[in-house]
Amino acid sequence: MYLAATNMFIDSFIGYLRVERNCSPHTLRAYANDLRSFEDYLARLDESLSFADVDADIVRSWVAELMDGGAASSSVSRKISALRMFFNFLRSEGKVPSNPAALLQGPKRRKRLPTFVKEDDMDSLLDGDAFTEGYEGSRDRMIIMCFYSAGLRLAELVGLDVKDVDLSQSVIKVLGKRAKERVVPFGAEMKKEFEAYLEQRSALRPETEALFLSSKGCRISRSSVYRLVRGLLDGFTSVHKKSPHVLRHSFATAMLNNEAELGAVKELLGHERLATTEVYTHLTFEELKRFYDKAHPRAANN
Repeated sequence: MYLAATNMFIDSFIGYLRVERNCSPHTLRAYANDLRSFEDYLARLDESLSFADVDADIVRSWVAELMDGGAASSSVSRKISALRMFFNFLRSEGKVPSNPAALLQGPKRRKRLPTFVKEDDMDSLLDGDAFTEGYEGSRDRMIIMCFYSAGLRLAELVGLDVKDVDLSQSVIKVLGKRAKERVVPFGAEMKKEFEAYLEQRSALRPETEALFLSSKGCRISRSSVYRLVRGLLDGFTSVHKKSPHVLRHSFATAMLNNEAELGAVKELLGHERLATTEVYTHLTFEELKRFYDKAHPRAANN
């Protein structure tokens, strides 16, 4: 009798989501599975428990069991959301006195560390023969260096004009997010590359002031830059994601691994908040830990 009643409540709620909230079939299946999971948990606690008997402690113990079982934070958060909506529905129907999941917060999602290309792999790319002769080869190498040696964003690079490069000061004037301008310095190697590139670009006599040109002589597109970066990285790194932003991550990681100050990296990247840059300190720590686990004779993994 109890099982039939709980099934009826869940079916009624799923019907409400389908008709009143116009939820997708995927969401309906996910929420139904989440509620069946909670129903099974109640039965394991005490077969006589009904939804009206559920309090916040029971909900918290269910969440703890999910986390202990290795459930992803995103999955647990969705289950809590499903349960909260379900009890709101039951309360509106007069089936329960209150919502025991009303104040329960989902677990914090673990921040995903940025993907980056190792310094040795970038050295192999930049010092090898991956770039063709002529203007396009020079352009492609210059683009890679702007991402890896200056930490530019894709939109920033595509928007550069010739006047934004100051060879006398060895800086690039960049228009970043929210039209915020910043000045990014570059080193002697990049200056030499810029000089060679600008000479080749000038020989084309383009009609645009865009710094980087397409094969048609106009400003290069974001999609073209994305494709050329992915194509070049394919032969030099095993990281799954290969994009301009990965090279920007690689720039920040290389800077911090070589003892740059966090505040300086923040300014170079154009971050508004230091907390945004701090993710790279976690990344470099993870890299150091891998080296330790591999090399130290007393490391746990040995």
